[in-house]
Amino acid sequence: MRFDNRLADIDRLQEEIRSLRPLRGRALAQLREYYKIGLTWTSNALEGNSLTESETKVIIEDGITIGGKPLRDHFEAVGHAEAFDLLYRLAERWEITEAEILKLHRLFFFRIDAKSAGHYRKEPAIITGATIELPPPSRIKTVMAEFVSEIPELRAKVHPVEFAALLHLRLVTIHPFIDGNGRTARLLMNLALMQDGFPVTIIPPVVRPAYIEALKASNAGDNRPFINLVSNMVFEAQRDYLRLFRALTAE
Repeated sequence: MRFDNRLADIDRLQEEIRSLRPLRGRALAQLREYYKIGLTWTSNALEGNSLTESETKVIIEDGITIGGKPLRDHFEAVGHAEAFDLLYRLAERWEITEAEILKLHRLFFFRIDAKSAGHYRKEPAIITGATIELPPPSRIKTVMAEFVSEIPELRAKVHPVEFAALLHLRLVTIHPFIDGNGRTARLLMNLALMQDGFPVTIIPPVVRPAYIEALKASNAGDNRPFINLVSNMVFEAQRDYLRLFRALTAE
């Protein structure tokens, strides 16, 4: 599956979104919960979590466990939902810091492995199916500091959607954590998008093969397939936002 670049379409829809009055009160709360469930379910499902969207919703909103489903899957749902709540607070600011990236990982991962949550990996790692060489544990702190220091310059040079996609790519290429790198990267991508006024963007499980292939292309030096894929996901998120906005403000 190949995707065309949708940045021009995104700019057009973003102008329409900006022209709408902001949601407040119950409508805003409903929209936030909608995105929390959607991003939590899809991001976990991409990594093999067995929960359905409905089961994810029940766990997060009602605190009910699902019979026959692994305890880890429940922990991933609750942890990701808490990390999502942090996104909304961080999105009110413009900067992205190393401490914030670590906190996103800690919130997601501490129920699964409290000692590793919010800490860089202490052992070598490889990415299955990829040819890139990951930094050794001794270099991760330095590489992450360099990555974060380059964020303001990168943000000023490229389209906001391209910027968000490149943040995702850079984090998974560093692979700083023992586990949870993909989910942290998608949270980071959404943080960048939200700071620039874009709606929460999901990568649904149905496009997982294209997502993996685009990541592989990036590992080989071509970022275009991944940027194009993300641009399509943002475009669909904008269309969904406009649909929801009209439904929540209908009289």
